[in-house]
Amino acid sequence: MSEKYDVVVIGAGPGGYVAAVRAAQLGQNVAIIEKRKTLGGTCLNVGCIPSKALLDSSELFYLANKKFATHGIDIKKPKLNLKQMMKRKSDVVSSTTKGIDYLMNKNKITRLEGFGRFVDSSHIAIDQGKDSKVIEFKKCIIATGSDVATLPFINIDEKRVLSSTGALELTEVPKHLIVIGGGVIAVEMASIYARLGAEVTVIEFMDRIIPGMDAELSRSLTKSMKALGVSFYCSTKVTGVDVKKSTVQVTAEDKNGETVLLKGDYVLVAIGRTPYTEKLGLENVGINLDDRKRIDVNDHFQTSVPNIYAIGDVIKGFMLAHKASEEGSVCVEMMLGKGGHYNPDLVPGVVYTWPEVASVGKTEEELKQANISYKKGSFPFKASGRARAAEESEGFVKILSDSTTDEILGVHMIGPRCADLIAEAVLAMEYRASAEDLGMLMNPHPTFSEAIKEAALMATEKRAIHI
Repeated sequence: MSEKYDVVVIGAGPGGYVAAVRAAQLGQNVAIIEKRKTLGGTCLNVGCIPSKALLDSSELFYLANKKFATHGIDIKKPKLNLKQMMKRKSDVVSSTTKGIDYLMNKNKITRLEGFGRFVDSSHIAIDQGKDSKVIEFKKCIIATGSDVATLPFINIDEKRVLSSTGALELTEVPKHLIVIGGGVIAVEMASIYARLGAEVTVIEFMDRIIPGMDAELSRSLTKSMKALGVSFYCSTKVTGVDVKKSTVQVTAEDKNGETVLLKGDYVLVAIGRTPYTEKLGLENVGINLDDRKRIDVNDHFQTSVPNIYAIGDVIKGFMLAHKASEEGSVCVEMMLGKGGHYNPDLVPGVVYTWPEVASVGKTEEELKQANISYKKGSFPFKASGRARAAEESEGFVKILSDSTTDEILGVHMIGPRCADLIAEAVLAMEYRASAEDLGMLMNPHPTFSEAIKEAALMATEKRAIHI
């Protein structure tokens, strides 16, 4: 007789483990299936957490080299200990994944290691190497996340041609790192190794980096990264990658049809991710995929099979850990008749370069394309007392509001601590605040958050105090 569970979650990433915990909190008998030996999925193991650890370490190294003297801190030239930096990163990952183990035990969630595959709409076979077992479920949530996307002519060997996973495990700083792609992962990894002393070149197919974000943010980040020494080839299509022992040659074609040849010792392929929906046995239950291998769901995250749900990277929308986590919690609440609120239009996006980039809502380009009349208020961090005190005056906050109602339609920022500051904008927009509402809030002084108030005042009546 097979084991029986009220809720089975396939995948223990940020969406899956949150869904499992929420279901357990609501009194369900829960099991979670994970192919890795550690929980946390891509984000905790080879994504969000290790990359942020290296971003922070590399920024400190850069500050020690470039800015300590300005603060009156005189030290000998810092020496990079990459082995220790990588060890710290691994320690952070280990500590974080153990925290997920604790949550599973605390909430009495059964952990099942292996590959989950649907047998039918109430049974899952779990392949565990040579062994397998079948379990029974009342409801199931697919939260298998995504995998690295590549180009058909590129072989990612994790030696000279790397995915983001391989780039997080390098034992040496590249002499010349060529990054294929200009999205979030690409520019974050580019900034890490540029800070550590590598020559870095970014090749992007679109006409600008971070193309999904507001164009003004893209221009500002490009300028900032060029100051770091990063080179960019935008509107450029990669046509070949050739590995020869310790060198890699990348062939590309620019917007004029001219050939671009670049040689480096490492290439990072960071062109995006693709949903992990293969080998799940979806055909056994009648769940079809769209042309991008995503699972179609309704507003309650329910698939075409009523007792099977899907969240995170395997459905439409941004491939972001916090989106998956929110969907996991809300999916369970809706599934069990407990309500649940979710606004897919207010998923914040963050780029953890330095300066940080953050955004929520509509971009200027989207508003123009939709013929929506809007007001714009912008405030530079160079006018912020807190930013000047911290020697972090690069960037700005921009607020877009409806020209008639003054409702905030989008907030876009680049500068210090923007990854944290964007939460204020998300909260304001969730409650459909106007720019005037945000401008009336009292922010503590001196703080970076004052830039949000000043930008809101600019959007309302062009009456910011400090510019």
